[in-house]
Amino acid sequence: MSLVTYENINEHIGKITLNRPSVANALSISLLHELNNVIDTINQDEQVRSVIITGSGEKAFCAGADLIERKEMSECDVIRTVQLIGQTIGRVESIAVPVIAALNGVAFGGGLELALACDIRIASQDVKIGLTETALAIIPGAGGTQRLPRLIGIGPAKRLIYTAKPINATKAYELGIFEEVVSRDSLLSTAIDIAKQIALNGPVALKQAKIAINKGMEVDLQTGLEIEHLCYKATIHTDDRLEGLRAFSEKRNPQYEGK
Repeated sequence: MSLVTYENINEHIGKITLNRPSVANALSISLLHELNNVIDTINQDEQVRSVIITGSGEKAFCAGADLIERKEMSECDVIRTVQLIGQTIGRVESIAVPVIAALNGVAFGGGLELALACDIRIASQDVKIGLTETALAIIPGAGGTQRLPRLIGIGPAKRLIYTAKPINATKAYELGIFEEVVSRDSLLSTAIDIAKQIALNGPVALKQAKIAINKGMEVDLQTGLEIEHLCYKATIHTDDRLEGLRAFSEKRNPQYEGK
């Protein structure tokens, strides 16, 4: 059985599913290797314009690291595994096209860190999340201490990390962790609708917008504006830009090809 499945919803939208429902889709070493293979597939497919990532089953998006597997590890093995988790989550963040996390269940520890690496987070209304590592006498080690403060501010992030207290979907939405909270029945359809709307737009522009936002958030405003200018320039010489102007003039929908 595949621990990570990948399918094309249509020509331009891919869906990743973490597939270990019996253990809350925990991030075992084998699952991480499969996820990296899926990321390779996505990065090689120039037709994909948006990606959804979700979990199998109804209880968990991802409960984080596989603590049963970790019990048998040496300290060096634990450190290497946490690095692998962090590197894999970083690769999710670096997928060139927008990535939507559809949280169908709990997301704790590394599971929330995975969601934080996505561009947009949609959650079922019964979801609970948390960076719970300090309750296990460790800290978030796959990006949580860095991505969460950048997303919601340093004070709220410190409170969540220091207390290790899970929060519900409504609170996560109020804090700005989730962009939208929906019923369980409409979770996937909502994510697909957003992915379809994204896929209508210029593929080169989408990739450049992602670069401009992500890289710009890491630097001062002036440097960020320079990054934005370079990303804007990258769209100017494309066929898609001219197609967009033609479509606007002709009052029709543009047909973008990513060129």
